[in-house]
Amino acid sequence: MGLTRDAVFFDALANHAQRSVAASELLLEMLDQLDEAPALARRISDLEDEGDKITHGCLAALHQTWITPLDREEIHALITRLDDVLDCIEAASVRLVLFEVGSALPEARQLAQAVVDSCTAMSLAVQSLRDLKGQPNLLELCVEINKLENVADGHYRTALAALFKKGNDPLLVMKWRDIYDLLENATDRCEDVANIIEGIVLEHA
Repeated sequence: MGLTRDAVFFDALANHAQRSVAASELLLEMLDQLDEAPALARRISDLEDEGDKITHGCLAALHQTWITPLDREEIHALITRLDDVLDCIEAASVRLVLFEVGSALPEARQLAQAVVDSCTAMSLAVQSLRDLKGQPNLLELCVEINKLENVADGHYRTALAALFKKGNDPLLVMKWRDIYDLLENATDRCEDVANIIEGIVLEHA
């Protein structure tokens, strides 16, 4: 075994992030086609399973590699947070099926779009880790992810305000509140990834 296996780690991080993008797009599609929700949720579950395998492989490689392209703690934190993003998306998709919400609320679609945007920016940032010196705009991308998280927070607050308006079925409120929480948590975890990357960029500048 060689002393360095840079591609193993960069590929794992990039491939995991790409699965979050794919899963978030499927989740948005679920809200537009709730009659297809079970099939779409299974596809998201498959992506989450793939993400788990990538995570386990990355962690195993950490224990088997002498020299890593980034600090071990940084790689561990990144793959863990990436896994959290995908877990939140998968959990939201499962609830959309289990709760049988009937029709999607417009605020839910806004929040889901924010998840897609956050995951897409996060994936670009993760891919850029391969060449830190060749990515002068990487810090700006991290800032953009933070801004997207703030946008998601705004959508979340708007969604909750609409949800708790007088007259809404309490059971419906409980269902959507749970889904909203998971969507907002997904953008929080994307921001966590951005914060880790920002620290890496500053450390290696």
